[in-house]
Amino acid sequence: MVTQVSDPEFKSRVLEAPGPVLVDFFATWCGPCLALSPVIEEIAKEMAGRLTVVKVDIDESPDAASTHGVTSIPTLVLFKGGREAWRRVGAAPKRALSEELAKAV
Repeated sequence: MVTQVSDPEFKSRVLEAPGPVLVDFFATWCGPCLALSPVIEEIAKEMAGRLTVVKVDIDESPDAASTHGVTSIPTLVLFKGGREAWRRVGAAPKRALSEELAKAV
């Protein structure tokens, strides 16, 4: 299940998480973000137990996006041990995302 994380929660839920966390930086008005959302949900289900997946609305939580250099959406960032381990800017097919994430996790 994908949950939404806000600026105040970002440090504890993402950077201090015990395992890898994939963050989907998005906005409700972003067409490619909306198209990518079901793919992110599927990946979250398929990788449950290996990976936590969260969403950050850049309009509601601009600090997290700014701090981590998100200048374009959708942007997916994988954090491991509080550090960025992988990044993908823009929408992509599920297969490509799954393969890249499997290597990065």
